Amino acid sequence: MEDYKVKIDAFEGPMDLLMHLIEKNKIDIYDIPIAELTRQYVEYLDRFREFNIEIASSFLVMAATLLQIKSRMMLPKPEKNEEGEEEDPRLELVARILEYRKFKQVSGVLGDMAGVQERFVSREPMELPVHHLPPGNLSLKLLVEAFHTVLSVKQELSIPKALVTPETFSIKDKMADILSLLARSHGRLLFSEAFETGTRNELIVTFLALLELMKLKTVTVKQQRAFAEIYICTREEKEDD
Repeated sequence: MEDYKVKIDAFEGPMDLLMHLIEKNKIDIYDIPIAELTRQYVEYLDRFREFNIEIASSFLVMAATLLQIKSRMMLPKPEKNEEGEEEDPRLELVARILEYRKFKQVSGVLGDMAGVQERFVSREPMELPVHHLPPGNLSLKLLVEAFHTVLSVKQELSIPKALVTPETFSIKDKMADILSLLARSHGRLLFSEAFETGTRNELIVTFLALLELMKLKTVTVKQQRAFAEIYICTREEKEDD
């Protein structure tokens, strides 16, 4: 015995069935042949009953609405309104169909977007370790440690055979020296380059001069990341990190 397969279209509601009939028959929404549309709509409902498919009340309400519009179209035309135009009984139905089509298109777009998002999995934010220090505004502790590093690589001066009067250094003069080095280095000087020469006392005065320039906001110190080189920069220089 040969098997038969019967396919019944499923519709989300009466408006979905109307849109199916309009698109299937390529009907102009603004000029609906209400008699033909009503006939095909009722035929679909009869097909549902034939296969024992339960018909929702909303489908029956739409069928009654179509029959009412059809009967109004067959009655004598009423008098014209104030604007001199005849009221078309199909206008309300056309407006509902256009609104439904608009929401149908939007729901299709949202469905596509949801399908794309289903391919991605989100997770809670994670705390990542910080590998870089913010440029500039280094703490005094880091500067002191950098200065001790500079002193540790300097060779201790041997005691001279002849005693001489120790040379005095002023913070003001060392401030001028640092600014001079910055000018020759285009406003950016490696921290260790400011302490290349001089006795221990002179280096200490130079470090104090650097702190004074920072206090006056004439220069700033920068470090791109942890354990990287420290630079002395003039305030006018723009950061390029």
